Amino acid sequence: MVQNNVTKIKKIGISGGTFDPVHCGHLIAAQEIRERLKLDKVLFIPVGLPPHKKDHRVTEAEHRYNMVFEAVRSNPFFEVSRIEIDREGYTYTIDTLQYLKTVYGDDARLFFIIGADVVPELVTWRQFEEIFRLCEFVAVNRPGTQKKDFFKNVRYLKEQYSAIIHIIKLPLIEISSTDIRRRVKEGRTIKYLVPESVEKYIYENGLYR
Repeated sequence: MVQNNVTKIKKIGISGGTFDPVHCGHLIAAQEIRERLKLDKVLFIPVGLPPHKKDHRVTEAEHRYNMVFEAVRSNPFFEVSRIEIDREGYTYTIDTLQYLKTVYGDDARLFFIIGADVVPELVTWRQFEEIFRLCEFVAVNRPGTQKKDFFKNVRYLKEQYSAIIHIIKLPLIEISSTDIRRRVKEGRTIKYLVPESVEKYIYENGLYR
């Protein structure tokens, strides 16, 4: 009896950001999305030089990469990538998606995780129409999101550009990297806001003081 060898199409989640620092909110969202969409894995991709933060100071890329590595190392479905921090110049999503397609194949389905507040900004991204062709988006609700405007924007992108946007409603966990940096600077605790290994890394390397 001859059995057909059918290659399983990979489903790869992408969680990108400055991760300055990565925190428990990032991890909880990624884990929930992975389970709901049955993703094979989630790639955490710290950005190198983010073009949208040219006027903001961002912690050295190597530190941000190391913190994400510490945060995800115990989860077999999570992986951290150096794709963007090793790339010269500014980091653009289109370049990353094209690269991932060469790594995982054209049949791989890429799911880019974003906050609901980012949806209106997608049309400002470099080569956004090509981005819509290369990946599907997973929009996660955020505190303060105007539901009416959010669904209107999603509908517009679907109708105008054939964008695929999955809407995932998660418990709102109000943890922000900005608040964590402020707490460290003020000498306040960040316990339970970041994984213990990340907390240790921040203090051992004197970050955010």
